Amino acid sequence: MINGKLSHHMIYEDNDCLVILDKYPIDNGHSLIITKQHYEKITDMNADEVSKLFVKIPKIVDAIIKATGADAFSIAQNNGKAAKQIIPHVHIHIIPRYNSTGTLWTKRKIMNDNELSELAKKIKNCF
Repeated sequence: MINGKLSHHMIYEDNDCLVILDKYPIDNGHSLIITKQHYEKITDMNADEVSKLFVKIPKIVDAIIKATGADAFSIAQNNGKAAKQIIPHVHIHIIPRYNSTGTLWTKRKIMNDNELSELAKKIKNCF
């Protein structure tokens, strides 16, 4: 995705990260902040790099919440197979939460490209 070889629905990009919609979201607007520099685990990053990554979260969350009408959000960041890190590259999950759906962690939806494209446009317009 970072090299433009895999399809994705980008909602934000800067010099350090790419933010995309999760293709199999836990809830509507579930997004991933992905570092452009490869690190397998957050412990592979120095304190300045971690800080630079996490400081972006409020801006990204604000846009997602404005676009989706979410009531709250969760943040998740997994490191290692035992922590259920499927992709061995640092990324942060931002999961919008809705009072009407409750807080699920394991149930995933499958969204089609049109749904993802429309949602990506809506979120981009909220930055």
